[in-house]
Amino acid sequence: QVQLVESGGGLVQPGGSLRLSCAASGFTLDYSAIGWFRQAPGKERKGVSCISSSSGGITYDVDSVKGRFTISRDNAENTVYLQMNSLQPEDTGVYYCAARYDGECQTLVAGFIDSWGKGTLVTVSS
Repeated sequence: QVQLVESGGGLVQPGGSLRLSCAASGFTLDYSAIGWFRQAPGKERKGVSCISSSSGGITYDVDSVKGRFTISRDNAENTVYLQMNSLQPEDTGVYYCAARYDGECQTLVAGFIDSWGKGTLVTVSS
């Protein structure tokens, strides 16, 4: 059974950091593109960051998180991480992990998703 499980969300003050984890089971992350999407309260879900399959070696970040968020993978742990630094209130939302089995961030960011996690809530507030 394919499953993506997010963890690491929580409440953090502006300027703080969090690291989100996306643990996969039922398939190998190595060949998939994995992305993080954010859904702010009352808004639609949008892509934040993506890492392509290991053979592609490509990462993608939306402009609003460039220089602050870093996506990485640990194939041995079958887990993808999102390190979030310098968090701001506008980063608040539910963060979802998503997989695209063709390994391409281009298709994942366009919304072609094969598997979704259930999300983890990040709240940035003083």
